[in-house]
Amino acid sequence: MTGDASARRERRGGGVAPPVTLLTPVTYLKGVGPRRADLLARLGITTAGDLLMHVPRRYEDATTVLPVARAQPGQDVTVLGRVISKGIIPTRRGLRIFQAVIQDASGLLEVGWPGQPHLDRTINIGDVLLLSGPVRIFHGRQLAPREFVNLGADDAGTAGGRVLAVYPATDGLPTKLLRQLVDAQLDALLPQITDPLPVNILQAAGVPALPDALRLVHRPSSVKDAERGRARRAFEELFCVQLLHRRANQLERSARDGITFVNRRKFTTALKSQLPFTLTAAQVRVLREIVVDMTSPLRMHRLLQGDVGSGKTIVALFAAMVALENDWQAALMAPTELLAEQHLRTFTRLLAPLGITPALFTGRMSAAERRAIATRLASYEPLLVVGTHALVQDATSFGRLGLVIVDEQHRFGVEQRKALQAKGATPDVLLMSATPIPRSLALTIYGDLDVSMLDEKPPGRIPIVTTMRAESARDRVMTFVNAQLDAGRQAYVVYPVIEESERSDLRAATQMAEELSGGVFASRRVGLLHGRLKSDEKDAVMRAFLARDIEVLVATTVIEVGIDVPNASVMLIEHPERFGLSQLHQLRGRVGRGADDSYCILLGDVSPESAERLDVFVSTEDGFAIARADMRMRGMGDLFGERQSGLPSFLVADPLRDEALIPVARAAAEQVLQSDPTLARPEHQALRELLTGRYRRALELFRVG
Repeated sequence: MTGDASARRERRGGGVAPPVTLLTPVTYLKGVGPRRADLLARLGITTAGDLLMHVPRRYEDATTVLPVARAQPGQDVTVLGRVISKGIIPTRRGLRIFQAVIQDASGLLEVGWPGQPHLDRTINIGDVLLLSGPVRIFHGRQLAPREFVNLGADDAGTAGGRVLAVYPATDGLPTKLLRQLVDAQLDALLPQITDPLPVNILQAAGVPALPDALRLVHRPSSVKDAERGRARRAFEELFCVQLLHRRANQLERSARDGITFVNRRKFTTALKSQLPFTLTAAQVRVLREIVVDMTSPLRMHRLLQGDVGSGKTIVALFAAMVALENDWQAALMAPTELLAEQHLRTFTRLLAPLGITPALFTGRMSAAERRAIATRLASYEPLLVVGTHALVQDATSFGRLGLVIVDEQHRFGVEQRKALQAKGATPDVLLMSATPIPRSLALTIYGDLDVSMLDEKPPGRIPIVTTMRAESARDRVMTFVNAQLDAGRQAYVVYPVIEESERSDLRAATQMAEELSGGVFASRRVGLLHGRLKSDEKDAVMRAFLARDIEVLVATTVIEVGIDVPNASVMLIEHPERFGLSQLHQLRGRVGRGADDSYCILLGDVSPESAERLDVFVSTEDGFAIARADMRMRGMGDLFGERQSGLPSFLVADPLRDEALIPVARAAAEQVLQSDPTLARPEHQALRELLTGRYRRALELFRVG
């Protein structure tokens, strides 16, 4: 008899139901049925094993419940009570408040949900609510729930005091029902679980085995126990991602033998001796990491990341000198012609005493100029070339390309970066990024690369004065900006949108450029820059600003990463609440490039929540601290965009919350790959099956034979 027939017979009341296994479809679980099975499928749950792996998103601690009579204004409490009355109360401002009165053995307490009248359809008289939040005075004593769980009419599950799992749910399938389904199957399913991770890895990480972790997750006796179980699932995800990253890096570096450069110290020592400044300790440390890579027989595949002004460019120049003193060529690719030209000027000035003249290769050059440089590149002449995506065009070839440097690497597509690498047989690769990320998190985001961090700024940099001003201070702010312009300085004015729309009351860049040039900056030369301009139009505007032909540049975030304009001293940002903190930090980095005091002003009325977030930005210039706050408030996806979309998604792990687990997971992955690169050993069979079943990329990375 088939499983389906057995299940039908059991539902008719005849025969004995087959035992539930991890592969049993949820349709056959007691209390499910076809309709609920469809709802479970929306959550990605189709088997009993999927149900077991459905991890709670949070917990409510009913072991610390306070009698409602003792809940006093100013306290943050957790209470448990039965709804004895409810209703929707309108206010004079049009806000509708859902209110309920709950009761326990000690007394009554009013609960209010402003702006949530829909709760009237899901909370009924007689329901038992577990609520957490602050108690305030609002027409008497009232609880403002931060979170709550509707336990239905039965509160027996909390009688002895317990930690309640709150599962990701969907309409028609409340978390209470999910809790009941999991609890009913837990004892039968846990003995069937085998841990795919080796015992020594679990011990090194200090996390429990999977069966124990799942029991702690679904049936915890305390919030601490629940966190121990969750940490095991989080570690597994981080460990798997690190295995994929490190294996990819292994194959990238060892697919072909790299160039074994020799640290001749010819050009590098000469460059260091004539620098007009002293390298920071961070720059020295990073250079040492890069030289070790370049003198290794394996290809370098390294990311250099650092804050605005931390000195990434000079580090890249030293790496290029290692290539040149070994008679190889080095190429630096920048996202814009202006930035490429800026690098060329810097390199030309610093390398002149060494008798080295770098070359420029961009689309703006004449055909004759490009042909002349292309001829040199195709030869075996040691040469440092700086250019744009023109470097990767089919017609461009290198005779002896030894080092590829990609500046602002996130501005290039993966194919463009690979195309430049393919211009040489086995060039070392150095990618640079100006988005600072705390090191342990970078090991997750950029785990397929070796990561170097410039976490120190050169001494003597003048801090940028950063302030937040309300709309009422607009006239004073504009007077200050005009005073800076009178002193010969220049200013950016940045807006979050290009054109005004009917659905938005934000000040738009195009509209405000006209308004400012006809109003407060009527006597000034005002320019406009945004992403919808053609490339040559954007280039022309930035050149005019650099040449001081434009005094006030009205722009969108297209200037977030750009060229140095030392004379620009003011960054005025409208509607700052519409920007991420890291985005604001990059915008602030456009000023403070010269010897004069510089200012970043956030202008506009913002909500208390936004003000609290923006205070973080105003209070520090530490890009790593700002990035951490941005991730905590907005999430990693918003911060890293396309790069994040290429990562395996995390169901349980949170790289910020689980930051301490990341280096442990990375070390464990390296340990496994060092002894068994293809996971071919019997003790790694379960791990291989986990990877290839969960991540498509693992099929190519861990192929055998």
